[in-house]
Amino acid sequence: MKPRYLRPSLDLPEIYLHRDPIDFRKQAHSLAVLVEQQLGHSPFSGALYAFTNRQRNKIKCLMWEDNGFVLYYKALAEEKFRWPKADETLLPLTGEQINWLLDGYDITQMRGHKKLHFESII
Repeated sequence: MKPRYLRPSLDLPEIYLHRDPIDFRKQAHSLAVLVEQQLGHSPFSGALYAFTNRQRNKIKCLMWEDNGFVLYYKALAEEKFRWPKADETLLPLTGEQINWLLDGYDITQMRGHKKLHFESII
């Protein structure tokens, strides 16, 4: 896989995917207000919040980093992001999952094998 330099870190402790599309005219301050007022989270916690537009061809990620907001934006030239269906407003993700989403994978289908735990071989 090609190295990615402007991507969310794989070891970010908190990542949330906002399932409903948003108005993409919103910038960092408006997204921070949405995080605080609609989601009830602190936008200053260092968590990353991912948003999409109605056409599902753009992503914005918002994160507070020490002294200001970082706003990551990706617009696809073709195709759409495979966004999970809306069961709840927020879906917690891992750093690996947000990067898979940015690469175009359907993260709802990417399940590993179930974990097995045995006590004995006999």
